[in-house]
Formats: sequence, C-alpha cells, structure tokens
Amino acid sequence: MTFPVNRQQLLSGSNDAYVKKYRKGKVETLMKKKIHFYFDFISPYAYFAWRKLPSLAKKYNREIEAHPIVFGKLLDKWGQLGPAEIPPKNNWLNQYCLRYAAINGFEFNPPKAHPFNPLSALRMSLKEVSGIDQLKVIDTIFEGGWSHGEDLGDLSILISLLTKESIDGEKLSQKIFETDIKQILVNETSNAIEKGIFGVPTIIVDDKLFWGNDQMDHIELLLNGKDPLDCQKLDNQERPRAIDRKAFKKLDKD
Repeated sequence: MTFPVNRQQLLSGSNDAYVKKYRKGKVETLMKKKIHFYFDFISPYAYFAWRKLPSLAKKYNREIEAHPIVFGKLLDKWGQLGPAEIPPKNNWLNQYCLRYAAINGFEFNPPKAHPFNPLSALRMSLKEVSGIDQLKVIDTIFEGGWSHGEDLGDLSILISLLTKESIDGEKLSQKIFETDIKQILVNETSNAIEKGIFGVPTIIVDDKLFWGNDQMDHIELLLNGKDPLDCQKLDNQERPRAIDRKAFKKLDKD
C-alpha cells in the first residue's frame, strides 16, 4: 500500500500546529485552531470520515488532533448495542458501506474479522506512541483494514502494515504494553465520555460536536462561517417526555 504524494502532504500539513502569516512586512507565527477527531478503528464510518478530514483541515488551516477511544466503552456507558450486534442493522451497514465506497471511488474490503479487538491498533495510534507519525499511522491502519481487508486485531499484521510505510512498527508495538500507555487510552475514552461523546466518529470543531461521517458537509459550513444552525431555536427544542420506553413496555402488558 502506497500513499499518493498529495495525501502524504495533506497528512503532514494537518499535523502542523502553527501557521505563518505576513503582516506589515513581518512574519507572525500563530497556533492553528484544531479539529478534534474521536475514533475507533472498529468503525467503517470513522474510516469514511477520516478519508475526508485531512483535506478539510488543510483547506481551512486547521490542525487535526486525533483521539483514539474504545467504542465498546461508549456503548457500555450509554446502554447501546453496536451495529454488528443487531443482525438487520449489520446487513444494512454492509449495503451502505459498499454504496458509499462505490459513489466515492475507493475500494471497500472490510477486515477479515469484525468485530475485532482494536486495543493494539488504538494504542499504536496514540500520539504518545507514534509521535510525529501519528496521522500516518492512523491512515495506514484505517486503509489496511477497511480498503485492503487486513486483520486489524492481529498485532503482527499491524507491524507489517506500518513497516511497509517506513514506520518502525516493531518499536511501536513494544510501547503498547506499557502500563502508562494503556492508561492513556483509558483516559482518552473517559474524557470523551465526559464531553458527552456517544459514538464514533465524533468530530469537535470550535466546541461544536458532530457525530457520523455524514456530518462532513455540516462541518465545512461551520469552518466556512456559514453554519445554518439556529442556536436560539435549538434552545427551544427540548420537550417534556410524555412516556418512558420502559414504562411503555409495562403498560403494553397491562
């Protein structure tokens, strides 16, 4: 797997925290605003959002701050089932993914096993493990799993994928068993839950939360200063609950 040159440049630029501006003959170095990307490799939707994110960040001079988190922990917290745990939904998901890839012109070949254990991949993609190669590591793992059908739960496969992209996968793999690194992933997931994140991908821009790969157009409107959201109207959307689902089940039996 080889990255196109333009994608390599996009990933490199998206990890640059500073931008230079020229004003009155002087160079000013300003810190870029961030796009926060919360993801788990287990989600094809996270991969779809990721494919568009670097170009969006470059276009609007934003830095991507990537947050690997454990999707399963979000499900546990909010009392949800994953799509793969609901057979009709899983069937629909497969159809959606194949259509989406065909429409957007890329190969969709999911991992050999799904769901899989994503912990090794997530730990490898932590900035504390992958350093300046973080975005390239994320890109490599996503593409290897969801476009080339590699088993992302197999550590040897992850090492091989990264090595092919001139990243020292063996070195990264040695770090992921350190207690401190394990705790960082736990902390990232806990912090996400505290922010009200309930699914992946979640993207936060200027304190605004967007969930799902179908939100990329909405994110661009916000970045372009054209967010159509009526915040005053939003504040008035809350309604009292007329019935609780559990209570309704009880009534249905009576």
